[in-house]
Amino acid sequence: MPRLTPAVMRALDIIDLFVDKAPELSAAEIGEATGLPRTTVHELLGTLVHRGFLAKDNAGIYSLGVRALQIGNAYSARFDMLGAATEVARETAITHGVTCSVAVLEESDVFYLAKVEGREVIPLASSVGKRMPAHATGLGKMLLSGLGPSQLNRLYPTGRLEALMPNTITDLADLKAELARIRERGYATESEESTPNAACAALPVFNAAGAMVAAVSITVTTTRWGTEPEEHWVGIVRTAATKLSSQLGAPAGQTEQSA
Repeated sequence: MPRLTPAVMRALDIIDLFVDKAPELSAAEIGEATGLPRTTVHELLGTLVHRGFLAKDNAGIYSLGVRALQIGNAYSARFDMLGAATEVARETAITHGVTCSVAVLEESDVFYLAKVEGREVIPLASSVGKRMPAHATGLGKMLLSGLGPSQLNRLYPTGRLEALMPNTITDLADLKAELARIRERGYATESEESTPNAACAALPVFNAAGAMVAAVSITVTTTRWGTEPEEHWVGIVRTAATKLSSQLGAPAGQTEQSA
């Protein structure tokens, strides 16, 4: 188990009081409930108020602040997206017989929120709840295209990237060039960069603020990919990305304008 930071634990204990004990509390009540010294309580309360996690009225009574509300809304939005992502992935997979996935970016990895397999058997390494190196997937490259040079340099400080397949991009300069192409055309593709005999296309998913918060992809065998023009597969993903973005409250036409 990782080492816990006492000061952070105390601050979280105070926040928990407003969930478990009462919506409004005085400093004295907080001190009594936590057993902390008066000076420590006031220091922690001052910090939490300063950061917006707590609010203090003129009578010296504390309550949860706007930052706590924002975190709660962000948590709820993530799970709203989880349900919507699963629904869109299932509909796309059934309608078109493709494997459809939705993922978010977590540092240099993609984290899969949803994945529904199509009619082809493709031994993909990805699965719901699993992480994959972002640079080796269409989903990941789509999401990485939203980052700036300094952010990419921080994620890949050595400039070298892990090779999952012979086609995987392993040099940061090459990745940056690929991301520039993705930004220009509005979508990402992948061909046997993470999985043998698998090709995919990915597009961004936007939230109500117009920010890219996820990406959706479809995957088929490389043989099937070659039976249709690239625009055909991109069109299927665009429909899925547009629908998911719409369910997250994105401005109308957001996905189409960026593709």
